[in-house]
Amino acid sequence: MRKLFIRLSIIIVLTTAILGYFWRPFYWCFIVIAPILAVGIYDMSQSGHTIMRNFPLLGRMRYWMEGLRPKIYQYFIESDTDGTPFNRLNRSVIYQRAKKVNDTTPFGTQLNVYEIGYEWLNHSIKPIDTHKLNHDPRVLVGGPECKLPYSASVLNISAMSYGSLSQNAVLALNSGAKLGNFAHNTGEGGLSPYHLKPGGDIIWQIGTGYFGCRNNDGSFNYDLFRERAIHPAVKMIEIKLSQGAKPGHGGILPAKKVTEEIARIRLVEMGKDVISPPYHTAFETPLEMLFFIAKLRDMTGGKPVGFKLCVGMKSQFLAICKAMIKTGISPDFITVDGGEGGTGAAPLEFSNSVGMPLRDAVAFVHDALNGFALRRHIRVIASGKVATGFDMVKLFALGADMCNSARAMMLALGCIQALVCNTNRCPTGVATQDKDLQRGLVVDDKKTRVLNFHKETVKSAIELMGAAGISEPGKMHRSLIYRRVSASEIKTYAETYPYILRGSLLEPPFPEQYQSELANCTEDTFEPVIGR
Repeated sequence: MRKLFIRLSIIIVLTTAILGYFWRPFYWCFIVIAPILAVGIYDMSQSGHTIMRNFPLLGRMRYWMEGLRPKIYQYFIESDTDGTPFNRLNRSVIYQRAKKVNDTTPFGTQLNVYEIGYEWLNHSIKPIDTHKLNHDPRVLVGGPECKLPYSASVLNISAMSYGSLSQNAVLALNSGAKLGNFAHNTGEGGLSPYHLKPGGDIIWQIGTGYFGCRNNDGSFNYDLFRERAIHPAVKMIEIKLSQGAKPGHGGILPAKKVTEEIARIRLVEMGKDVISPPYHTAFETPLEMLFFIAKLRDMTGGKPVGFKLCVGMKSQFLAICKAMIKTGISPDFITVDGGEGGTGAAPLEFSNSVGMPLRDAVAFVHDALNGFALRRHIRVIASGKVATGFDMVKLFALGADMCNSARAMMLALGCIQALVCNTNRCPTGVATQDKDLQRGLVVDDKKTRVLNFHKETVKSAIELMGAAGISEPGKMHRSLIYRRVSASEIKTYAETYPYILRGSLLEPPFPEQYQSELANCTEDTFEPVIGR
């Protein structure tokens, strides 16, 4: 669009000049043309608004509509405040925080407090003074076998690959992470120069395609892994078993996005769709998976190694817990991705109908680890539509130590949810390999927005906990969060997700809700025991 504007501008100026040469009054057209061209040139040169930068003049229509939004907002409020994290209310909060704009609202709550699904935090008569709270809480990730534990922020950038995201988007995200002292997950697309150049802390995710550490046949290459994993910027290693967007389905990068550079980084062929297998080939059983984790941890010199999954069959996660007990090997962290999560393209049915939702999954993983007396040294990271401080507080209450955010970080970059991520035509330059569209995303501007969003969202979470008389995330508990489950019934999270006793899954009698799943699993296989 930028090139089209430049070409049209040249044509219009030359045409006006030629016609004016033959008929002098035509020169008066410059009175109209000059201001329009000046606005267009300004749009292309400014750095704050990607849409205007990529689409001079036309891009302004988006901001005109944004300006009208408060006037038409009330007409849509009932249908748009359905409790989901990315309705119009929360998108506005993300944009305002990223731009460091006041995000307070007039006229009380914008939600229907009597609607089924409405949730709230119980506050304390004696809250903690805001000035006495720690606004940068850290979580130490690393169990007894970890020689290089990592002090992590409670909010980090979730997995988004270079290739799915543009060069400038990755640079801006990592630069924001560097400024704010939080971590940036690479996604399964490999460790690119754009992840490393700004110097922000990196969580290197290794998916089933083993991009960046694979042999020609797609198998895992330990030498290539060691070479990249020992980089000082790489603080943790995350093995991706599955993701919320498409659990049980391999990742897809369309051929049109596979540039020569991306092919080189991922160690794949250029010009072909890059399709990750749906499962790992480096291990086949829970026991083998833990030995794999221990080997990678040793090869990194003792950095934290964990895994990410969208919970499916509970018996399979319990089988992993049994394997931990048998081997004495534990991951340093487990990232729980909700079935509602995911920023990239995925088959519709997988996005909507496969995988356990985040709240249920976090509660289950926390309780299972606690039931096997494994929770103490394993950090639980929650990932899946985490957008606000209240989202974080709810997940802390369910058992998460930290949160990862992907979609909200993309919105902070300027994503407008155009829903063309898989077409290479992202208008904001966030999810495209088109150099002209990428140019609209100015790293120096957007890195500050990423920083602002992180800082203000963590601040919000801490102040919410302070209002409940809680000084740190680890002290949150399920009885503090209430949810309307019917027109006349309210339950706490503790009632919906009842705690189980520590060590109660080690020997019978087991809690009733776990008996069938425990009988259906063994550390020797991921396959169900019953029916084999």
